[in-house]
Amino acid sequence: MTLKECKTGMSVRVENIGDSLLKERLMTMGLIPGTTVKVLRSAPLGDPMAIGIRSYNLAMRREDADKIEVTQVG
Repeated sequence: MTLKECKTGMSVRVENIGDSLLKERLMTMGLIPGTTVKVLRSAPLGDPMAIGIRSYNLAMRREDADKIEVTQVG
């Protein structure tokens, strides 16, 4: 499953980040394989989505979230 497919309130673990222009930047911000992420909410029209990662919130376009493979936890 990809991060884009996750619903609000889900907690997921990052498994892989596909090739993207933002891959290196996302990884420096802490979005690395093994990290647990919580989907917080989506904008009224669905894009962008907000995720909670480590100790901060991050807004991410759904196009970029589609390149991040995750598995659901708890």
